[in-house]
Amino acid sequence: MKQKLLAILTGAALLAGCECGQEDQNVIIGSAPTPGTAEDFRLNIKDRVFFPLNKSNLTTEAHETLKSQAGWLKTYANTNIIVEGHCDERGTLEYNQALGAHRAASVKKNLSHLGVNSKRIQTISYGKSKPPVDGHNESAWAQNRTAVTVVE
Repeated sequence: MKQKLLAILTGAALLAGCECGQEDQNVIIGSAPTPGTAEDFRLNIKDRVFFPLNKSNLTTEAHETLKSQAGWLKTYANTNIIVEGHCDERGTLEYNQALGAHRAASVKKNLSHLGVNSKRIQTISYGKSKPPVDGHNESAWAQNRTAVTVVE
C-alpha cells in the first residue's frame, strides 16, 4: 500500500515539475454572450417552436421549449419579446398570414400561462412572406412552419 502511494506521489511530482511548451499554454477562450441579452437567449435557449402542417397547436416538444423560454423571461423580467409566426411557402398568402398569426398567438398564450406577463409579448405574422429557411422541399418547409421568439 505504501509503495502504491509513493508511486502516485512520485508521478504527481514529476507531472507538476513538467515544463509545457509555448504551444500548450495557448488557450483560446470563447466569449460567452452577456446574460439577459438577445444573443444569450438565441444561443442558450431554443428560440423557436415548430408546428405540423396546417396546424397552430403546440406539440409536446414545443411545450418543453416554451417552459425554457418562460424560465429565461421570468429571470430577465425587463425584457420584451416579439413572437413571429411563419409558414411554409405552400397555400395562399391570406391563409398563411392567418395561420402564422394563430401560431404566434398559441406561443403567446402558452408563455402567459407559464407566468410571463402578456404585456411583454407582441406577436406578428409573416405567413409565408419571410421564411426563416430558404428552400423548396419538405426539409425547408418543416423548418418554416415555426414561431420564432425574438428578444427586443
